[in-house]
Amino acid sequence: MISFHKVTKQYNGQPAIAEVSLEIPDSEFVFVVGPSGAGKSTILKLIIREELPSRGKVFVDEWDIANLSDQLIPHLRRKVGTVFQDFKLLPQRTVYENIAFPLEIVGLGDAEIDSNVREVLELINLAGKADHFPQQLSGGEAQKVAIARAMILRPEILLADEPTGNLDPQSAWEIMQLLAKLNDLGTTVIMATHNMDISSSLPHRKIHLMEGRLVKDTKDKKGKKEEN
Repeated sequence: MISFHKVTKQYNGQPAIAEVSLEIPDSEFVFVVGPSGAGKSTILKLIIREELPSRGKVFVDEWDIANLSDQLIPHLRRKVGTVFQDFKLLPQRTVYENIAFPLEIVGLGDAEIDSNVREVLELINLAGKADHFPQQLSGGEAQKVAIARAMILRPEILLADEPTGNLDPQSAWEIMQLLAKLNDLGTTVIMATHNMDISSSLPHRKIHLMEGRLVKDTKDKKGKKEEN
């Protein structure tokens, strides 16, 4: 469960978000929608503790993000995977090596790394490109690799910040299908986007932001409408 309780985040005295309250249950798929500057990325940064609230409380499960100890921050980062519009792949590493990198950091053995990476490559349908470098991939393929790298530690939550922003419509739809597949496997997916064509074409809950304020929260996966 992710909870925001009257959260305000200010930069130089100006609110990026103001008095936002919401709850996202486990295993839900949620779009955070709104125009540029609405506060979408701020919501994601607060969840991953890249930013701290100016006022209010943010909880990820039982953890109060603002009061999280230094020892627990790495545990939060393992619980929450992140995917960005610009992929952030390591250009000097192959597809296989990019996906394996988080497993190397946490000290897994070679055999376990290989098993996990092969499994994820099959999931994203890129097993045949394990030895390719990022510059040899299409934009859609590179984003799939970025999602695979975010998922390799099996996080409970996946944050996707405009993951289809630089992609053609077909690649964007493939990314949405992959995110839906991960959600079906139990991962909570929170996707920030200004692309209303994508968000309106899918039945998932939508949290609408405008000028930093939550203006509408509608239609979870069970079809129940919650509006503010």
